[in-house]
Amino acid sequence: MAEIILTSDNFEAEVLKSDVPVLVDFWASWCGPCKMLGPVISRIAEASDGSYKVGKVDTEEEMELAVQYGIMSIPAVFLFKGGEVVDKSIGYDGGTEKRLIEMLNQHK
Repeated sequence: MAEIILTSDNFEAEVLKSDVPVLVDFWASWCGPCKMLGPVISRIAEASDGSYKVGKVDTEEEMELAVQYGIMSIPAVFLFKGGEVVDKSIGYDGGTEKRLIEMLNQHK
Protein backbone atom coordinates (compact mmCIF):
# COMPACT_ATOMS: atom_id res chain seq x y z
CA MET A 1 0.00 0.00 0.00
CA ALA A 2 1.43 3.39 -0.95
CA GLU A 3 1.67 6.37 1.36
CA ILE A 4 -1.36 8.65 1.52
CA ILE A 5 -0.73 12.34 0.86
CA LEU A 6 -2.40 14.01 3.81
CA THR A 7 -3.87 17.51 3.71
CA SER A 8 -6.17 19.49 5.96
CA ASP A 9 -8.99 18.34 3.64
CA ASN A 10 -8.50 14.59 4.19
CA PHE A 11 -6.66 14.41 7.54
CA GLU A 12 -9.77 13.84 9.64
CA ALA A 13 -11.14 11.06 7.41
CA GLU A 14 -7.81 9.32 6.74
CA VAL A 15 -6.22 9.68 10.18
CA LEU A 16 -8.54 10.76 12.97
CA LYS A 17 -11.45 8.53 11.91
CA SER A 18 -9.33 5.61 10.72
CA ASP A 19 -10.24 2.13 11.94
CA VAL A 20 -6.54 1.16 11.90
CA PRO A 21 -3.43 2.90 13.29
CA VAL A 22 -1.92 5.54 11.01
CA LEU A 23 1.79 6.37 10.87
CA VAL A 24 2.09 10.04 9.82
CA ASP A 25 5.37 11.48 8.54
CA PHE A 26 5.59 15.28 8.92
CA TRP A 27 8.30 16.35 6.45
CA ALA A 28 9.48 19.08 4.03
CA SER A 29 11.22 18.89 0.66
CA TRP A 30 14.19 21.02 1.83
CA CYS A 31 14.91 18.77 4.84
CA GLY A 32 17.90 16.42 4.36
CA PRO A 33 16.97 13.96 7.12
CA CYS A 34 13.40 13.88 5.72
CA LYS A 35 14.81 12.83 2.34
CA MET A 36 16.76 10.04 4.03
CA LEU A 37 13.65 8.90 5.91
CA GLY A 38 11.49 8.91 2.76
CA PRO A 39 12.52 5.43 1.51
CA VAL A 40 12.01 4.01 5.02
CA ILE A 41 8.47 5.40 5.11
CA SER A 42 7.83 3.97 1.63
CA ARG A 43 9.05 0.51 2.68
CA ILE A 44 6.86 0.53 5.78
CA ALA A 45 3.85 1.62 3.69
CA GLU A 46 4.46 -1.08 1.07
CA ALA A 47 4.71 -3.72 3.81
CA SER A 48 1.26 -2.87 5.17
CA ASP A 49 -1.17 -5.74 5.13
CA GLY A 50 -4.07 -3.40 5.86
CA SER A 51 -3.56 -3.49 9.62
CA TYR A 52 -2.17 0.08 9.47
CA LYS A 53 -1.86 3.01 7.06
CA VAL A 54 1.01 5.38 6.33
CA GLY A 55 0.59 9.04 5.41
CA LYS A 56 2.77 12.04 4.71
CA VAL A 57 2.16 15.69 5.60
CA ASP A 58 4.26 18.28 3.76
CA THR A 59 4.70 20.87 6.51
CA GLU A 60 5.38 23.63 3.96
CA GLU A 61 2.05 22.99 2.24
CA GLU A 62 0.07 22.11 5.37
CA MET A 63 1.34 24.56 7.99
CA GLU A 64 -2.00 24.44 9.83
CA LEU A 65 -1.56 20.72 10.55
CA ALA A 66 2.07 21.23 11.56
CA VAL A 67 1.05 23.94 14.04
CA GLN A 68 -1.92 21.90 15.31
CA TYR A 69 0.40 19.00 16.22
CA GLY A 70 3.23 21.18 17.57
CA ILE A 71 5.78 20.18 14.95
CA MET A 72 8.99 21.97 15.91
CA SER A 73 11.52 19.70 14.18
CA ILE A 74 11.28 17.41 11.22
CA PRO A 75 11.16 14.68 10.33
CA ALA A 76 8.53 13.97 12.94
CA VAL A 77 6.62 10.70 12.70
CA PHE A 78 3.47 10.40 14.80
CA LEU A 79 1.42 7.26 15.30
CA PHE A 80 -2.31 7.86 15.57
CA LYS A 81 -4.76 5.32 16.91
CA GLY A 82 -8.41 6.03 17.61
CA GLY A 83 -7.87 9.65 16.58
CA GLU A 84 -5.16 10.25 19.18
CA VAL A 85 -1.37 10.45 19.04
CA VAL A 86 -0.14 7.33 20.84
CA ASP A 87 3.57 7.46 19.98
CA LYS A 88 6.11 9.55 18.08
CA SER A 89 9.64 9.57 16.72
CA ILE A 90 11.52 12.80 16.03
CA GLY A 91 14.56 12.99 13.75
CA TYR A 92 16.33 10.34 11.74
CA ASP A 93 19.18 7.97 12.53
CA GLY A 94 20.21 4.43 11.70
CA GLY A 95 17.68 2.97 14.14
CA THR A 96 14.64 4.90 12.96
CA GLU A 97 13.18 2.15 10.75
CA LYS A 98 13.36 -0.42 13.55
CA ARG A 99 11.85 2.09 16.01
CA LEU A 100 8.93 2.86 13.67
CA ILE A 101 8.19 -0.82 13.08
CA GLU A 102 8.25 -1.44 16.84
CA MET A 103 5.85 1.49 17.34
CA LEU A 104 3.43 -0.04 14.83
CA ASN A 105 3.70 -3.51 16.34
CA GLN A 106 2.96 -2.17 19.84
CA HIS A 107 -0.21 -0.40 18.73
CA LYS A 108 -1.79 -2.68 16.10
